[in-house]
Amino acid sequence: MAKNSKIEWTEHTFNPWWGCVRVSPACKHCYAETFSHRLGLDLWGKAKPRRVPSDAYWRQPMAWDKAAGQAGRRARVFCASMADVFEDREDLNVPRARLWALIAETPNLDWLLLTKRPEQIGRLVPWGKTWPSNVWLGTTAETQRWADERVPELLKHPARVRFVSCEPLLGPVDLSKWLRPTARRHAIEWVITGGESGHHARPSNPEWFRLLRDQCLEHGVAFHFKQWGNWQPSEFELLNGHRRKRLRAADGEPIFLMNVGKKAAGRQLDGVEWDQAPAL
Repeated sequence: MAKNSKIEWTEHTFNPWWGCVRVSPACKHCYAETFSHRLGLDLWGKAKPRRVPSDAYWRQPMAWDKAAGQAGRRARVFCASMADVFEDREDLNVPRARLWALIAETPNLDWLLLTKRPEQIGRLVPWGKTWPSNVWLGTTAETQRWADERVPELLKHPARVRFVSCEPLLGPVDLSKWLRPTARRHAIEWVITGGESGHHARPSNPEWFRLLRDQCLEHGVAFHFKQWGNWQPSEFELLNGHRRKRLRAADGEPIFLMNVGKKAAGRQLDGVEWDQAPAL
């Protein structure tokens, strides 16, 4: 099957609309807002309009579903990279209802709904306690504070897969209590993490990524390391006379990072590309 998304953990990306409002520190350098402005679209903020794409765009997932069925394997669809499906605005009720219908019409696609507003999920989905088997539900947790606030809200809903995206990772996050298996299932079945990219990218301490990786390995939970972002670990404090960013390891030793850009930094963590996903 063709892959039309550059995001490493999905095959396709679908946006029922464009536009959003910043809600937490992860949003500070929002790539979607930056990209929208680059196209001359003013869609961010409570008073700004939202942009709903054409009917032709809305038909694309039907083709993806057909291709997945013919290939005999499921395809993942990230919804939405340029918005938040659970932004509660009256003008979004119509495209949101259309999205729920589209999910029902595409049984060969797994729809990944990632939100920074998990407290609003229950009021905006039509499924109650019986969710479609092709919906994966996730929330963003860039620091421990946001994990503690958002993950319990996420776990109120019996989606087939529940996942956490710690990207951009802005501090150490301990998800252990939600990763331990119970008699029925892991509360969280997938952890995605990565650093920030872009002109104003904030560096992430490599130990924060390792902490999440080791938690997942300990509890048998799928782990995906998406990227370093702009900042990559360096052995040296100076390069060509320019000082790197200096952070501290848990033992107090200095950690140096250099801004080489997303592509050059790559996505290997301790020599490994972590591309795990839930085994269903």
